[in-house]
Amino acid sequence: ARGFSVPLQRPADCGADRFFDSSRLVCAPCGAHQRQSAGGRSCACEPGYRMVSSNGGFSVTCEKCPENMSGVTQDGWNCITCPKGLTSKGNCKCPNNEILVERSIDGILLDEALCIHCNGSELSVSASDASGSRCVRCENTFIQVSKSCDCISPNILTGGLCFLAHEGLPPKGVATVRFAQLGLTLTSAWFLKNLQSSAFACWLYSNLTACQALGNMCVMNMNSLSSSSTDACGLFQYIFVSTARVGIVHSIPYWRHNLPWLYYGDQPGLASQVLEKNHFPTTFSFKGTDKDVKLHFIAASFDAAGNFLKWQSLEGGILQLCPDTQTKLNAAFAFGTTYQQSCKISVSKILLDFANPVFYDLFLEYNGGNGQQHLWAVPVLNLNLQYNEKFVNQGSNMNNWLLTRRFFLVDALSGKENDLGRPPRVIRIASKITISIRLVSHTQRGTIYPPLISVAYTDVLIQNPETQSVTVSFAVSYEMNQSEAQIQTDIALGVLSGLAVLWSLLKTAGWKRRTGNSIIDLQTVFKFLLFYAGDLANVFFIITVGTGIYWLVFFKAQQFVSVLLPLPSQEEDFVTYIACAFSLKALQFLHLLVSQLTIDIFFIDWERPKGKVLKAVEGEGVIKSAAAPVSIWRTYFIANEWNEIQTVRKINPLFQVLAVLFFLEVVGFSNLALMDASSSLTRSSESYVAPWSRILRFGVSAALWIAIAILQVIFFAVFYERFFEDKISQFVDLCCVSNISVFLLSHNCFGHYIHGRSVHGHADTNMEEMNMNLKREAENLCSQRGLLPNTDGQTFQISISRKMRLHYDWIHETLTRKRGPARLLDSSANPFEQSTRAYNAMNKFLSSFLDHVHKEMDYIVKDKLLLERLLGMEFMEPIDKSIFYNDEGHSFSDVLYYGNETTLLIFDILFFSVVDLASQSFVLAAILTYLQQEIFRFIRNTLGRKNLASKTLVDQRFLI
Repeated sequence: ARGFSVPLQRPADCGADRFFDSSRLVCAPCGAHQRQSAGGRSCACEPGYRMVSSNGGFSVTCEKCPENMSGVTQDGWNCITCPKGLTSKGNCKCPNNEILVERSIDGILLDEALCIHCNGSELSVSASDASGSRCVRCENTFIQVSKSCDCISPNILTGGLCFLAHEGLPPKGVATVRFAQLGLTLTSAWFLKNLQSSAFACWLYSNLTACQALGNMCVMNMNSLSSSSTDACGLFQYIFVSTARVGIVHSIPYWRHNLPWLYYGDQPGLASQVLEKNHFPTTFSFKGTDKDVKLHFIAASFDAAGNFLKWQSLEGGILQLCPDTQTKLNAAFAFGTTYQQSCKISVSKILLDFANPVFYDLFLEYNGGNGQQHLWAVPVLNLNLQYNEKFVNQGSNMNNWLLTRRFFLVDALSGKENDLGRPPRVIRIASKITISIRLVSHTQRGTIYPPLISVAYTDVLIQNPETQSVTVSFAVSYEMNQSEAQIQTDIALGVLSGLAVLWSLLKTAGWKRRTGNSIIDLQTVFKFLLFYAGDLANVFFIITVGTGIYWLVFFKAQQFVSVLLPLPSQEEDFVTYIACAFSLKALQFLHLLVSQLTIDIFFIDWERPKGKVLKAVEGEGVIKSAAAPVSIWRTYFIANEWNEIQTVRKINPLFQVLAVLFFLEVVGFSNLALMDASSSLTRSSESYVAPWSRILRFGVSAALWIAIAILQVIFFAVFYERFFEDKISQFVDLCCVSNISVFLLSHNCFGHYIHGRSVHGHADTNMEEMNMNLKREAENLCSQRGLLPNTDGQTFQISISRKMRLHYDWIHETLTRKRGPARLLDSSANPFEQSTRAYNAMNKFLSSFLDHVHKEMDYIVKDKLLLERLLGMEFMEPIDKSIFYNDEGHSFSDVLYYGNETTLLIFDILFFSVVDLASQSFVLAAILTYLQQEIFRFIRNTLGRKNLASKTLVDQRFLI
């Protein structure tokens, strides 16, 4: 394979005796007596040689000039005698104020060049031009001052102008520019040439371009303002103060005739008056026939010499240094759309595109009442303001600001030292430009304060322009006074937090009563903190969801602009609230898991033996009759069903996550979280996409989570559980059919009871008898299922006495501690036999307890008071007798996922939101949320199975 490689050579690499051949893109040698031309793209004859022929490049033929005609004409084609010497290039030269003449008036070449003196008398007042080829009229100031082309002392010559020396002239200016970021002060060639002359011409002649040029130099020096300095801004201020008598422009006291408007004045507090005293005289709306969503910014542009260039609309992207499509550049000025653009630009490109600085005076265009177009001056906050004793253009205190008017994008001129033809040593770039639009407080008609443009400059020391780069950004932000909203949020947070304390105290009191312990100890304090963590998480959640939905609805749905979104810096408190809510809710969730994994539970088997069987007695060799054993499979079956419903929820978690993700990413609800006024769910790929609002992202996602969850709960409660499958109710029915009751304690002296005693007396039967029993029950041919006669109540909240709990623990010790009373344990019995005996003893005790056999540990059945239900606590303490509270619902689901759906849902929402706010990705948040759901469900199932086997004395091998 052939290579297609060529060497890289640049014109600068060719040297003096070679030229750059553009056809071959390499350096080629010049011919004899030739050298590289000025442009480097061809060859030229050496001094003392004339061209005979030239076709460009190396096709040049040179011939030596004779001794008596050693000079070469300016065009290089002829030899000529030079009476007054030669230049380094071999051309004739003439003294100052004389012009070189090589041809007669009809174009005939002279044998000897002439040096003709320009007549500087009062009648002609001419002098040679910069090229020395013709006589031109002297500069007007020379004629006015000296009536000649010479500026004779004591007159002052500066910047190519002549001024009459007299009292009252501006002081001598300091031609230095300070680059504070680099700690560098340079003597600027531009300032050295033009500063003093611009100041004198502006002062003496009110020259418009000179005044503008002086103002530009002040802007290049970062609007430095010091009473002890005579830099560009000092000279401008001197002239500004001294020309008060000449009048003002457009009734603006800071805009003098003939002078540019650079400052708003240096009175303390003036900035706040300029920015807040007057309203912009037009209104903005997002919808309706009067829709006005465009900000028409227009700028008057000037070059460095003070010449007016043109009016320029900002919609052309003149302030946006980063390249982009015209559509996206124009989107910067759509009202209500927060615009952000940032990129890196190489210094070499900046030097190429912005060799000459352009200065801008910015205005906002609007329609007057009579149809006339008007302009509103936009103040500038120069964040690099220098040499100022009174003002600091940083922070949010407007009283310390000094507002200015003029700014530039790139200054590659003031950083040139000594020679204006050489590259600059330092350039200054507007690296961060922000236009701030502030909404008037309590407005209902879209009224705004005057806009403010903030400019931050970066000083760049030129070292290697090809490798150096600068990060620049342009932004348009919209803001309003958020102090009132913050106060309301703080009030809501304080009130709800206080209520959360009271609610947590009530929970702690209820917990103390349910544990049967009235002593306030360290465990009580710890429990209170856990309760308070959960309640405080709910407070933060309510506030954040309310805030997110408020901004979503009121910002996106408003017609006349009345609210604007908080800035990213103002969202920090909101993000902190979400983080606090998630942390506290995670603590509550872990507390819930631990509580559910440590409950006491036992399955009471009401089945009694049917008849007797013959059984061989081991070791004695005899056969005795014994009661027929009761099948354990019903207990295993109930245990497995309980194990399955431990993580059943009121919603489908997978469907929840997928539905939320579908509406956000596919339907396009995520577009509602953009910081623009559009409420459309779709965006064009070519249009500008505004940055995300964290408040709106949370508001949209949380609203979808809650709405979809509510719809799921309604669907399952109204349709699915009623017509298809209700696992919680079916479990209660299954207990009754299986003749198994469930006795569980979530606290030391409080728990739940599911009465599953069969109304048929037994359940261990064949299919035919089972169907017959169910038929009789359906036809009301048997008693009801309730614990009390002629009632249907099967589920109860139970508050047991201390004596009952001690007896329960006494029997349970035989399994957990492998020791117990002699009548229950046998030293020769293996652990399996001990477990069996403990199971039988517990089953016998609880069944006899429910049958009121133990009068000293009896119980009563009653209804809970309404206030007890609302507060979630019991007023009556079970001292002598336990209390069974009728439960119309299925309150035993409190020890399952099913009864804690609110906690689980809020935890999922907060987890999703935290991941999304950290990654700005709804997809990643959905994936991680589903993964955490599955992980915690696995943990809950695994540890719940172990606790179930431990507490019910059911072998874990039978739990599937």
